[in-house]
Amino acid sequence: MKPNVLCVDDEPVNLILFEANLNKKFNIITAHNAECGLDVLARNKDIRVIFSDMKMPGMNGIDFIANAKNISPQGNFYIMTGFEVTDEIQEAIDNKYISMYFKKPLNYMAISSEIERVLGQINT
Repeated sequence: MKPNVLCVDDEPVNLILFEANLNKKFNIITAHNAECGLDVLARNKDIRVIFSDMKMPGMNGIDFIANAKNISPQGNFYIMTGFEVTDEIQEAIDNKYISMYFKKPLNYMAISSEIERVLGQINT
């Protein structure tokens, strides 16, 4: 059974690309905003890897992760951004709030390798 990976992004094309590039190895679950992402996490306790866009309406990626950690404290969180690393993202990395960030356009080989790495740590 393929492990579940959540991707939260307000741009539909980004969700489609994420799923198309990673669905051979992982069961990709998508959410089109932070609120939906929190709902998905609440209903799927086995999601351990979560990717979030940084800039979304209503709730940015860091705020989403702050809420998501209450639902899924064992989750491994990643930010995706089309912009340079902000102080807020760097602080989240420094405080081990997120594992790392990925710059858009995304390098799906790097993302796949990171998912496999972190899942390997969980399963050992």
